[in-house]
Amino acid sequence: MLAVGFIKSIKEATWLSPIVVVPKKNGKLKIYINFKKLNIATKKDLYPLPFTTEVLNIVARYEVYSFLDGYSGYLQISMAPKEKYEITFVINWGPFIWKVMSFGV
Repeated sequence: MLAVGFIKSIKEATWLSPIVVVPKKNGKLKIYINFKKLNIATKKDLYPLPFTTEVLNIVARYEVYSFLDGYSGYLQISMAPKEKYEITFVINWGPFIWKVMSFGV
C-alpha cells in the first residue's frame, strides 16, 4: 500500500489505532485496524446513508452513471487533508496515515 501511494509514513500522530490480525477459517490472515476509540470520540451522523433500493430508484431515470472500480473500491476516494491524521494506524515500522479512504471508514 505504501508503494502504490495509498498510505504515507508520518513522524507523530494524535490518534493511533492498532492493527489486529485475525485468522480466517481457510487458514489465511485478515488484517483489521481497530478504530474503537476513534469511533467513541466521533460525532455520530444524524443522516445515515440511504438504502441501496432508495438510491437505485432515484438514479433510475438517468442515462449516464459513474462507479468505483471494483478492484480498488474505496481506495479511489481521497481523504480530506484535515481528516487524514484522525485515522492513523501504527505497525512495527511506525505510524502511517491513509491518503485515500480505507474500507470501513
